[in-house]
Amino acid sequence: MRNLLACRPLQLACCLLILVLLGQAASQDDKQASTLLAANEPAATKPAANKPAAAKRADKKPTADKPANDWPLFRGNRLAQGVASSSLPKAPKLLWEYKVKEGAFEATPAVVAGVVYIGDLDGSLFALKLENGHKIWEYKIDSGFIASPAYHQERIFVGDYDGRFFCVDAKTGKKAWVFETQAEIASSANFYKDMVLVGSQDATLYCLKISDGSLVWKHSIADQIRCSPTIVANRCFLAGCDGKLHIINLDKGERVAEVELDGPTGVTPAVMGDRVYFGTEGGVFFAIDWRKAEVVWRYSDPDSPLAFRSSAAVTTDLIIVGGRNKRVQAINPSDGKLSWQHTTRGGIDASPVVVGDRVFVGGSDGRIYGLSLKDGTPGWEYETGDGFVGSPAIASGRMVLASDEGTVYCFGEKKE
Repeated sequence: MRNLLACRPLQLACCLLILVLLGQAASQDDKQASTLLAANEPAATKPAANKPAAAKRADKKPTADKPANDWPLFRGNRLAQGVASSSLPKAPKLLWEYKVKEGAFEATPAVVAGVVYIGDLDGSLFALKLENGHKIWEYKIDSGFIASPAYHQERIFVGDYDGRFFCVDAKTGKKAWVFETQAEIASSANFYKDMVLVGSQDATLYCLKISDGSLVWKHSIADQIRCSPTIVANRCFLAGCDGKLHIINLDKGERVAEVELDGPTGVTPAVMGDRVYFGTEGGVFFAIDWRKAEVVWRYSDPDSPLAFRSSAAVTTDLIIVGGRNKRVQAINPSDGKLSWQHTTRGGIDASPVVVGDRVFVGGSDGRIYGLSLKDGTPGWEYETGDGFVGSPAIASGRMVLASDEGTVYCFGEKKE
């Protein structure tokens, strides 16, 4: 300022004019950024105000994020909402099983165009026919897949134990490219424009070109990234092992804001409207306003506040999440109060999926549960004897999920 006052009158006038123009430009940039977020925010994120249940169901039309007959990402769409567009019969029947000898799965399948894609802990990535479970191809590596595969533009994207991130042709199973990080990849991928995003336990989020896997930018945090990146417009959300929710600008790869949590988490955040929902290892479930970067409410089970390792399924009316306390719980999104809970025989690390007026989830007790979305009443159950860490994928009237004993199960309507 002292230098500015020392200018001669003409120079002073020029300097002031420049400052005014810069201020106008900054204001215009802020306005454009706000417009971009509003325009690009998917309709699914905007809660329907005071609509009856039937009207809300009518609003659930297929979008570019999740076609009705596909489940391309870990939680169904890029908002990680865990809500299916496809339906299931009232009492799903086991249609087929695909067993891997001495195998084990922790991933959630991707299901696109009648094909199931899933990787196992022994390093095989499978493509199976949704109709009958017959193997189409198998891509084998010398490591193992813990992450859930993601499908985009006729390619499969998945990371392995050794920190390698693979892009494989979905039709042939042939490798297109591979990108190396410095630690295990448990994160599933998500997509923005012509880029793919994936987190690594080397504490870095990587943004790569879909075409060739070249690095666009990387963003590091203070501890491991185990969750999958959730995307709304040009914003990315990471719930980190460093005990923070990170909000990142995808066009620049830079931090927008951080929100302190009660402890670490590897859970994938789910987005509905202006809020992000997820639980932590400390047994606290958070609702955070991502525009304000503020905690709206916290929920913790007063009887058994054990860790949340299940990613939530979110609707405009309820948030459904599993816990290590052996309970599937439904939380009111407006005030964070418990609406209902269903107790199982084992911890729930798998993530639930909402299908119409029901919610489905696999447990460590070897059972798959179908519960009423309204009140948690059991309506269907199937006992496998296996445990489930991976979650259901719902597509074309079928439910596919894989167990920690190496079996892929497919349920649907059995036609005589």
